[in-house]
Amino acid sequence: MAAPKAQVLGSSKSVTLEEGVFGAEVKPHLVHETVRAELNDARSATRGGKSRGLVAGGRSKPWRQKGTGRARAGSTRAPHWTGGGMAFPPNNRNFTSKVNRKSRKAALRSALSAHAQAGTLGVVDSGSLEEPSTKAAAELLGGWAKELPVLVVAQPEDEGVIKSFRNLDRVVVTVPGELEVNQVIWARSLLICEDALEHVQGRAQ
Repeated sequence: MAAPKAQVLGSSKSVTLEEGVFGAEVKPHLVHETVRAELNDARSATRGGKSRGLVAGGRSKPWRQKGTGRARAGSTRAPHWTGGGMAFPPNNRNFTSKVNRKSRKAALRSALSAHAQAGTLGVVDSGSLEEPSTKAAAELLGGWAKELPVLVVAQPEDEGVIKSFRNLDRVVVTVPGELEVNQVIWARSLLICEDALEHVQGRAQ
Protein backbone atom coordinates (compact mmCIF):
# COMPACT_ATOMS: atom_id res chain seq x y z
CA MET A 1 0.00 0.00 0.00
CA ALA A 2 1.37 3.40 -1.00
CA ALA A 3 2.13 5.94 1.70
CA PRO A 4 -0.57 8.62 2.03
CA LYS A 5 0.13 12.06 0.61
CA ALA A 6 -1.25 15.55 1.22
CA GLN A 7 -1.35 18.53 -1.12
CA VAL A 8 0.65 21.63 -0.27
CA LEU A 9 -1.68 24.61 -0.59
CA GLY A 10 -0.77 27.14 -3.22
CA SER A 11 1.50 24.76 -5.15
CA SER A 12 1.40 21.62 -7.24
CA LYS A 13 3.62 19.55 -4.95
CA SER A 14 2.54 17.10 -2.29
CA VAL A 15 4.05 15.82 0.96
CA THR A 16 4.43 12.15 1.85
CA LEU A 17 2.90 11.40 5.23
CA GLU A 18 3.83 8.85 7.87
CA GLU A 19 1.87 5.74 6.99
CA GLY A 20 1.62 4.56 10.61
CA VAL A 21 -0.14 7.82 11.59
CA PHE A 22 -2.09 8.91 8.51
CA GLY A 23 -2.69 5.46 7.02
CA ALA A 24 -3.88 3.71 10.17
CA GLU A 25 -7.09 1.76 10.57
CA VAL A 26 -9.99 3.99 11.63
CA LYS A 27 -11.48 2.79 14.93
CA PRO A 28 -14.74 4.66 15.58
CA HIS A 29 -15.26 3.19 19.06
CA LEU A 30 -11.92 4.56 20.28
CA VAL A 31 -12.61 7.93 18.69
CA HIS A 32 -16.01 8.10 20.38
CA GLU A 33 -14.58 7.12 23.77
CA THR A 34 -11.76 9.67 23.54
CA VAL A 35 -13.97 12.52 22.35
CA ARG A 36 -16.37 11.92 25.24
CA ALA A 37 -13.47 11.95 27.70
CA GLU A 38 -12.05 15.18 26.26
CA LEU A 39 -15.41 16.94 26.37
CA ASN A 40 -16.04 15.74 29.91
CA ASP A 41 -12.62 16.99 30.99
CA ALA A 42 -13.51 20.42 29.63
CA ARG A 43 -16.63 20.70 31.79
CA SER A 44 -16.28 23.20 34.62
CA ALA A 45 -18.59 21.21 36.95
CA THR A 46 -19.29 24.30 39.07
CA ARG A 47 -23.08 23.96 39.21
CA GLY A 48 -24.32 23.93 42.77
CA GLY A 49 -27.08 24.94 45.18
CA LYS A 50 -27.59 25.60 48.87
CA SER A 51 -29.22 23.18 51.23
CA ARG A 52 -31.29 24.40 54.21
CA GLY A 53 -28.14 24.33 56.32
CA LEU A 54 -26.30 26.72 54.00
CA VAL A 55 -29.03 29.33 53.47
CA ALA A 56 -28.70 32.41 55.65
CA GLY A 57 -31.31 33.06 58.36
CA GLY A 58 -33.97 30.84 59.86
CA ARG A 59 -32.19 30.18 63.13
CA SER A 60 -35.16 30.61 65.45
CA LYS A 61 -38.49 28.83 65.36
CA PRO A 62 -40.91 31.17 63.51
CA TRP A 63 -43.79 30.58 66.01
CA ARG A 64 -44.53 28.39 68.97
CA GLN A 65 -45.34 24.74 68.43
CA LYS A 66 -48.99 24.76 69.56
CA GLY A 67 -51.90 27.13 69.87
CA THR A 68 -51.53 29.30 66.77
CA GLY A 69 -53.71 27.24 64.44
CA ARG A 70 -50.91 27.09 61.93
CA ALA A 71 -48.84 24.11 60.89
CA ARG A 72 -45.80 23.54 63.04
CA ALA A 73 -42.59 24.94 61.65
CA GLY A 74 -39.02 24.81 62.91
CA SER A 75 -37.28 27.06 60.40
CA THR A 76 -38.09 29.51 57.65
CA ARG A 77 -35.34 27.97 55.56
CA ALA A 78 -37.03 24.61 54.94
CA PRO A 79 -37.22 23.64 51.25
CA HIS A 80 -40.98 24.33 50.99
CA TRP A 81 -40.56 27.90 52.25
CA THR A 82 -39.93 30.83 49.92
CA GLY A 83 -36.26 31.68 50.29
CA GLY A 84 -35.53 28.28 51.78
CA GLY A 85 -32.81 25.86 50.78
CA MET A 86 -33.00 23.17 48.14
CA ALA A 87 -34.04 19.69 49.19
CA PHE A 88 -31.40 17.90 47.13
CA PRO A 89 -29.02 20.58 45.82
CA PRO A 90 -26.66 19.71 42.99
CA ASN A 91 -23.05 19.68 44.08
CA ASN A 92 -19.72 19.82 42.29
CA ARG A 93 -19.19 16.67 40.26
CA ASN A 94 -16.13 15.11 38.77
CA PHE A 95 -16.92 14.33 35.14
CA THR A 96 -13.43 13.17 34.18
CA SER A 97 -13.18 9.73 32.62
CA LYS A 98 -9.96 7.87 32.07
CA VAL A 99 -8.79 6.77 28.64
CA ASN A 100 -5.54 4.87 28.32
CA ARG A 101 -2.65 6.62 26.60
CA LYS A 102 -2.47 3.97 23.87
CA SER A 103 -6.19 4.37 23.20
CA ARG A 104 -5.88 8.16 22.97
CA LYS A 105 -3.03 7.87 20.49
CA ALA A 106 -4.94 5.29 18.46
CA ALA A 107 -7.97 7.59 18.41
CA LEU A 108 -5.84 10.50 17.17
CA ARG A 109 -4.34 8.29 14.46
CA SER A 110 -7.85 7.24 13.45
CA ALA A 111 -9.04 10.85 13.21
CA LEU A 112 -6.01 11.94 11.19
CA SER A 113 -6.27 8.89 8.92
CA ALA A 114 -9.96 9.61 8.27
CA HIS A 115 -9.02 13.05 6.90
CA ALA A 116 -6.17 11.60 4.85
CA GLN A 117 -8.44 8.94 3.34
CA ALA A 118 -11.18 11.47 2.58
CA GLY A 119 -8.75 13.88 0.89
CA THR A 120 -9.57 16.66 3.37
CA LEU A 121 -6.02 16.94 4.72
CA GLY A 122 -3.72 19.65 3.41
CA VAL A 123 -0.30 21.07 4.23
CA VAL A 124 0.65 24.74 4.54
CA ASP A 125 4.12 25.97 3.65
CA SER A 126 5.09 28.22 6.58
CA GLY A 127 7.32 30.27 4.28
CA SER A 128 4.36 31.30 2.15
CA LEU A 129 2.90 33.31 5.05
CA GLU A 130 5.92 34.83 6.74
CA GLU A 131 4.01 38.09 7.10
CA PRO A 132 0.45 37.98 8.49
CA SER A 133 -2.13 38.33 5.74
CA THR A 134 -5.74 37.28 6.22
CA LYS A 135 -6.38 37.92 2.53
CA ALA A 136 -3.60 35.52 1.51
CA ALA A 137 -4.93 32.87 3.89
CA ALA A 138 -8.44 33.26 2.46
CA GLU A 139 -7.06 32.86 -1.06
CA LEU A 140 -5.24 29.66 -0.06
CA LEU A 141 -8.45 28.21 1.36
CA GLY A 142 -10.42 29.35 -1.68
CA GLY A 143 -7.96 27.66 -4.02
CA TRP A 144 -8.07 24.48 -1.94
CA ALA A 145 -11.89 24.48 -2.18
CA LYS A 146 -12.55 22.20 0.78
CA GLU A 147 -15.52 22.28 3.10
CA LEU A 148 -15.59 24.43 6.24
CA PRO A 149 -14.98 24.45 9.20
CA VAL A 150 -11.21 24.11 9.00
CA LEU A 151 -8.71 23.27 11.73
CA VAL A 152 -5.21 24.70 11.25
CA VAL A 153 -2.31 23.21 13.22
CA ALA A 154 0.78 25.40 13.39
CA GLN A 155 3.88 25.75 15.52
CA PRO A 156 3.76 28.59 18.12
CA GLU A 157 6.60 30.36 16.31
CA ASP A 158 4.66 30.36 13.00
CA GLU A 159 3.08 33.71 13.82
CA GLY A 160 2.50 34.54 10.18
CA VAL A 161 0.31 31.45 9.71
CA ILE A 162 -1.48 31.80 13.05
CA LYS A 163 -2.33 35.48 12.59
CA SER A 164 -3.34 34.97 8.97
CA PHE A 165 -5.86 32.19 9.62
CA ARG A 166 -7.24 33.05 13.05
CA ASN A 167 -9.40 35.93 11.79
CA LEU A 168 -11.18 33.84 9.18
CA ASP A 169 -14.73 32.71 9.83
CA ARG A 170 -15.15 29.03 10.79
CA VAL A 171 -11.40 28.51 11.02
CA VAL A 172 -9.77 27.42 14.28
CA VAL A 173 -6.01 27.55 14.85
CA THR A 174 -4.21 25.37 17.39
CA VAL A 175 -0.70 24.11 18.15
CA PRO A 176 0.47 20.46 18.14
CA GLY A 177 0.81 20.35 21.92
CA GLU A 178 -2.88 21.22 22.36
CA LEU A 179 -4.28 19.15 19.50
CA GLU A 180 -7.24 17.03 20.58
CA VAL A 181 -9.26 14.34 18.85
CA ASN A 182 -12.54 16.23 19.19
CA GLN A 183 -11.05 19.17 17.27
CA VAL A 184 -9.93 16.92 14.42
CA ILE A 185 -13.35 15.25 14.29
CA TRP A 186 -15.18 18.59 14.45
CA ALA A 187 -13.29 19.98 11.45
CA ARG A 188 -14.48 19.09 7.97
CA SER A 189 -10.99 19.90 6.67
CA LEU A 190 -7.58 19.80 8.33
CA LEU A 191 -4.53 21.93 7.54
CA ILE A 192 -1.11 21.24 9.07
CA CYS A 193 1.97 23.42 8.69
CA GLU A 194 5.04 21.63 7.36
CA ASP A 195 6.92 22.69 10.50
CA ALA A 196 4.22 21.15 12.71
CA LEU A 197 3.79 17.94 10.74
CA GLU A 198 6.58 16.08 12.54
CA HIS A 199 5.25 17.14 15.95
CA VAL A 200 1.72 16.00 15.10
CA GLN A 201 3.06 12.65 13.97
CA GLY A 202 5.09 12.35 17.18
CA ARG A 203 2.01 13.10 19.27
CA ALA A 204 0.09 10.27 17.60
CA GLN A 205 2.85 7.65 17.78
